[in-house]
Amino acid sequence: MAAPAARYAGTRVPRVEDTRLLTGHGTYVDDIVRPGMLHACFVRSPFAHARINRIDTSAALALPGVHAVFTAADLNPDVKEAWHAVAGKDIPDTPRPPLAEHEVKFVGDPVALVIAENRYVAEDAIELVDIDYDPLPAIADVTKAVGADVVVHAAYPDNVAGGLAGAPPDEDTFAAAACLVAERIYQQTHVPVPIETRGLVVEWVSATDELTLWASTQTPHELRAFAARLLGIPAQRVRVIARDTGGGFGQKVVPMREDMCIMLAARKVPGALKWIEDRRENLMSAGQARHVDGTARMAFDADGAITAVDIDFIQDIGAYPTPYPVLTTAAIGMFFPGPYRVPKASFSYQTVFTNTSGLAAYRGPWQYETLAREILLDIAARKMGIDPVELRRKNLLRGDEMPYFNPNGMPYDHVAPMDTFEQAVKILDHEGFRKEQAEALAQGRYIGLGFSAYIEPTGAATGHLATEGATIRMEPTGKINVYVNGGSSGNSIETTVVQLTADALGADIEDVATIQGDTAVTPYGAGTQGSRSGPMTAGAVNEAAIILRGQLTAMAAHALGVDPEQIELAGSRASSVEDLSKSVSFADLAYRAHYEPQQLPPGMSASLEATARFTSQTPIHWANATHACTCEVDTVTGRVTLTRYIVSEDVGPMINPNIVEGQIAGGTVQGIGGALLENLVYDDDGNPLATTFVDYLLPTATEVPAIEYGHVEVPGPGVGGYKGCGEGGAIGATPAVINAINDALAPLGVTVTRLPATPASIVAMIDEAARG
Repeated sequence: MAAPAARYAGTRVPRVEDTRLLTGHGTYVDDIVRPGMLHACFVRSPFAHARINRIDTSAALALPGVHAVFTAADLNPDVKEAWHAVAGKDIPDTPRPPLAEHEVKFVGDPVALVIAENRYVAEDAIELVDIDYDPLPAIADVTKAVGADVVVHAAYPDNVAGGLAGAPPDEDTFAAAACLVAERIYQQTHVPVPIETRGLVVEWVSATDELTLWASTQTPHELRAFAARLLGIPAQRVRVIARDTGGGFGQKVVPMREDMCIMLAARKVPGALKWIEDRRENLMSAGQARHVDGTARMAFDADGAITAVDIDFIQDIGAYPTPYPVLTTAAIGMFFPGPYRVPKASFSYQTVFTNTSGLAAYRGPWQYETLAREILLDIAARKMGIDPVELRRKNLLRGDEMPYFNPNGMPYDHVAPMDTFEQAVKILDHEGFRKEQAEALAQGRYIGLGFSAYIEPTGAATGHLATEGATIRMEPTGKINVYVNGGSSGNSIETTVVQLTADALGADIEDVATIQGDTAVTPYGAGTQGSRSGPMTAGAVNEAAIILRGQLTAMAAHALGVDPEQIELAGSRASSVEDLSKSVSFADLAYRAHYEPQQLPPGMSASLEATARFTSQTPIHWANATHACTCEVDTVTGRVTLTRYIVSEDVGPMINPNIVEGQIAGGTVQGIGGALLENLVYDDDGNPLATTFVDYLLPTATEVPAIEYGHVEVPGPGVGGYKGCGEGGAIGATPAVINAINDALAPLGVTVTRLPATPASIVAMIDEAARG
């Protein structure tokens, strides 16, 4: 039976979670209170690298209210298995002990765990744990770490966790280029900074051997599986509940070392155990991202067509990366050709240990490829004496060229990068801006324009990410509940699922609700990661709805005395398309199914519940966008003021434009922060210098102009043509901002290739250029 006509997909349905969240009625991990609950705090290393000689816990244990103090000797031997589904159990992963053993390897490394009757006592007690350290030399600068005298892990004597290289560069093509550009591009360390830090409440009931976790997580089912593996208990005795999550951005995809500690410790204490990370801990220990240093090259022919690209880089993975970093970093090289017509590409990289917080996922983890490529394109355009817009027009892929394999084998399809670019150029009024720019320069003002185009893999069907489940249940009242893995982490999957289910069943949206984030009642799903929630959840809802539509149609046909092919579902009713007087409400059908099943004909199921698992047959749902940014640079103070910001994106048909634009806005603001402000700085000894928001600067409403949106809807190959949209804003924003700054300062001979572009660094570059 065909799906009913869509009423809600594509419309700006108000978010169903907003009332709860905006009135302060959300339920976050710190809101969870259990009888007899205890509180945990970590004793963390003050040294970037040191030998642990002795740990004396006696003074802490003597403090009234302290229940236990655990060290590595107490917890680490209890680990059964600790692999993550992101990498798989057969990948030789890098080290990741729950608590530090023998040595600490970064400032903030967890060394001991204090358990107390409340957070206040636990905080006092961690000051009483006496640890005798023997400080050792540390290496915090990733650019000096390879082959350094300081070794982070003895098993990796050169500090290289691993690397990969594609085909070698075609040096003949580079040598023959009419225009060759090469630049070293450095991106600083910055981090996701969710509003809600990490947190976990774990309750072990020994009488039933059951473990319940209330978690701030993007992946409830994977957390459940990980907990079962870690502790060696049956997965059916583990329950994870994720109510509201105050942002994740990749940081909460996989359980980290502190999560392991809380799970292990929960079986050793007499009550539920709560750990809530404070902001200093989050900045210091929750993982770093984006720290890449590399050299990129592009070759062009006399007409400005790209003939070859190459990128060689190192990625800082800190001391304890999560998860296995060697393969995931390959995406930077694989995607470096971007949405352009590139005949030859090459890449090589190394992932490098340092005595800093470990690498963790962050919204578009491969973003450096777009940063390097787009900065290089603008440099090339200036070198050729043409506008960056014209250079992109010569090289961007068109929709009629699909399918297209980039030279690294990435199979682009169902995208039209030239369309999003031209839409952004039109919204901007490119010619009008260039006229304004010339007038401003004559007045001694420096304004600039930057573009950034990218292509993004969403909903990648690899491993456990290729499948998603959904259950749709019609209650005896005719109201509908849809159960998905989900969880409220800011991507509005609650609203999306309700819209999709209402359309798939022909129900009024007011009759549909959703239950998410509870592994006891929701089918398995891989969670919120990799911009997968839209296309994968749409597939799962569609599969379950097909089954339930068939059941509803059969019941309605029997009740109305018509052929099933005549039944149409709409407005929470089933009606005959040939005789509109023959109609029955979902409520009546549900009442009959639950309370009068004997009225159904023999052999007809009374079930109004369907569970299905969608397995994607599409390797990647490709999305793409163009960002355009204008700015003014004060050449005296170095201050950058963003004046306009435009995003033209293609995520396929939009399920809810409000949600799509919200996702773009959030990512864009994070990208702006990465371009101008955010910097997780370490000194030469590995001491973090930005562990509060006084030092780690974030963008606010005063730094971000109103974002203007353009939408190009090229349907993808999956259900509904939907693509993901969660990461794109964070990928495209940083290079657009940097290119705008470079365009503004081009008359002064200044080019930013080292981030962030702070006022001090801009003034220094202007002064250096003035000195020749």
